[in-house]
Parts: sequence; C-alpha cells; structure tokens
Amino acid sequence: MDRRTFIASTGAAGAAVVAAPSVAFAAGNDPARAVLTGAQRLADDGWTALSGHRVGVISNPTGILPDGSHIVDSMVASGNVNIAGVFGPEHGFRGSAQAGEAEETTIDPRTGVTVYDAYGAQEAGFMRMFAEADVEVVVFDIQDVGARFYTYIWTMWSAMRAAARMGLRFVVLDRPNPVGGTAAGPMLFPGFESGIGQRYIVQQHGMTVGELARFFNTEFLPDDAGASVEDLEVVTMRRWRPDSRYADTGLPWVLPSPNVPTPDTAQVYVGTCVFEGTTASEGRGTTRPFELIGAPYGTYHWADDLNAAGLPGVDFREAYFVPWISKNVGVVNGGVQLHVTDPAAFDPVRTGVAMLVTAKHRYPDAFAWRGGGTSDGFIHKLHGSERLRVMVDGGASTDEIVASWQDELAEFDRRRQPYLLYRGRR
Repeated sequence: MDRRTFIASTGAAGAAVVAAPSVAFAAGNDPARAVLTGAQRLADDGWTALSGHRVGVISNPTGILPDGSHIVDSMVASGNVNIAGVFGPEHGFRGSAQAGEAEETTIDPRTGVTVYDAYGAQEAGFMRMFAEADVEVVVFDIQDVGARFYTYIWTMWSAMRAAARMGLRFVVLDRPNPVGGTAAGPMLFPGFESGIGQRYIVQQHGMTVGELARFFNTEFLPDDAGASVEDLEVVTMRRWRPDSRYADTGLPWVLPSPNVPTPDTAQVYVGTCVFEGTTASEGRGTTRPFELIGAPYGTYHWADDLNAAGLPGVDFREAYFVPWISKNVGVVNGGVQLHVTDPAAFDPVRTGVAMLVTAKHRYPDAFAWRGGGTSDGFIHKLHGSERLRVMVDGGASTDEIVASWQDELAEFDRRRQPYLLYRGRR
C-alpha cells in the first residue's frame, strides 16, 4: 500500500487526513472492536508509507503498537524505514527521566539509531537537529493527556515550526485524547507564554494531537513561522469517538510521564495540576499522583467541604500521605483522594477550581501559592493569566471563576471546529 492510500481527503490548510469511520464501539476484549491508532494503521502495511525517505521520529514510550512493541523498533524490524534519528521529549525517548528532565543524546542500544535530546527544544533547536540528521520526513507519535500544560503538544508545535521553515513533510500518528473531545477552561493570554503553554488554547483543549496539528498549522504557524507545513498528514484512528472512555478503546495504557501512571490519572490531571502552582502537594511521590492532593495543614474538613459542594461525577475521600519526592517530602500531608464516579459528568477543570476555592476558604492562613503569589508565580503559567489567583484570593466562588472565562472558551470552541476529525464531538 502506498502513501496515497492513507490520504482520503484534504483538511484545512492542505493537511492530508484519513477519513474516520462514523461508528465506534466499546472495545472490551474484542480486538476487532478496539481503536485502531494511526501508528497501527501504518505498521499493518509494513510502514511502506514512509519508505524512500530519511525519517525523524519524535516519540516516547507511549509510541507503541497493541503488542507492546515500540514504533521505532517496528520500523527498524520492517526494513522499510530509514530512520535518520529519534527525538526524545521531556522524560526521554525510552522514559528514564523524571519531570523536567531528559535523556542525553546517545545511541539507542536496541536499534542502533541516534536519539537526540529534544526536551525544551524550540524551533532553532529542531532545525539544527533535523539538519544534522538530514531528516526529510518528521513523524510524531506521542500519547497526549488533553491539557494545555502537558509539554508534548509544545514539542510538536516547535517541531512543526522547524518543519515549516525547512519544507519538511510532517506526519502525525493520531491517538485518543483520554479526556475526550470537550473543550473547557480558560484561555492562555498573551504575556503568559511559557514552556507549558506557548500559544493560545484553553486549558482542556478537547482535541487529539492530530487535530491540534491541523489547528496549529492554520491558526498559528503562518504568523509565527512565516509559513504553514505544506505537507502535513494526519493518519487518523479508526473506531474512536471523542465521547468514549479510554478504558473502552481496547488499547494498552503506557504512562506518558512518570506521574501519569493510569488513565484515571489523566482524567483528573487537567484539573488538579493547578495544585502545582501552590505549596500543597499534587501527589507526586505517591502511587496516585494528581488523585491525592494535600498539605501539612490539611484535615478531614476539606473532604467534607468538597463533598458538600456537590461537584458532578466525583467523590472525595479523606486521605493522608507522605511524598517521597517533590513537595513536602517526608511530611504527612492531609487532604483528599478524588474518586471519579461518573466520567461523563465529571468536569476536571471546575473540580480543580473548587478544590482551590475550598482550600483557601478552609485554611486561609496556611494556603499559599508557589512563589508567594507574586506576578511571576507558577499558577499564572498553569492558568494562563493572573485571573485565577486574584479571584481565589479575593474570595470568588467556583461559579464566579468558571463563569469568567466562558466567552473566551466559546470563541475557542468555535475556532477549533473546522479542524476536528472524529464524529461524536461535543
């Protein structure tokens, strides 16, 4: 099967896409009903769509096939792909590094290919690495978790900028968004760009990486890089719907980073990650990061307050834990564990806001922002502006805070619609 077979239609800005089917089913244990990822579609044809070119692969341990083999290993074994280099993002290609760390540029012992350290690389860095490796086609295959502040989408963004300037073909192998297809939360405002939010999307973007690539290519790249990626291809999934749960995909879950060990973690992460902007522990250094939230000052009252708030689709259990890394190491933290009872009703962004509001109200003298609540505090990078900190400190309610971004959310949702690829969108 040649490359043309995978290009069934042309999307926005000339992005070639493969048409997705109209129906998806809960996969259960039936492989015939499991979601077929973009990677598996190319692998099933022996990767021939990438033959005849020097290929650069941006991936990490999540770039796997249903049998658990990595796409790079599969490409090499096929004999049909000339891999010019592999580019490892945060945590590294094989996943040996913690948050904020990367693996060094080295030779992969399994395949013999050169693995470049691409963590934090911007456009110029990718251009240098792509030129050094003599890359002709860039392939991106990483499992995202649906949050603006998860760095892999910005790795893709920087690589796309480089590809646009260098005239390289860019191929995205699509995977499910474990949070689904609903957009939620505040917009990133100009002046608050950072490594965890480089362009203007909302906190829960509600898109797959393939859809984001199409959005980036038309909405941002012409202004930022002077041109779009002329040859952008998205190899879509089959049998996936944006309103389905990851557990129903039939796909194995590989932790995309050390502190997102399960799909349950991904489900809450987009909301509870805001606690990284406080002195409270977001559960790093426990077996349930981002599901366990607490602080040395926490008591059972916090769980009672949150359960009384009646947040949809979630219950809160009083919990105590001692982190072994990150914040409050070796100290007993009192707080809560989130238990999502109805994934369809659960709103992670609203839940995260409610947790901040109740913590501030219950512990006004102890609750604190990381960095002391200054204008350059980390919470502003996570939220995308100073608004959340100012409103929480000012005593605003959860409803008032969530209402404050509805206009910008509606505008973002309108803009993203032409780039969506799957039915069942919400």
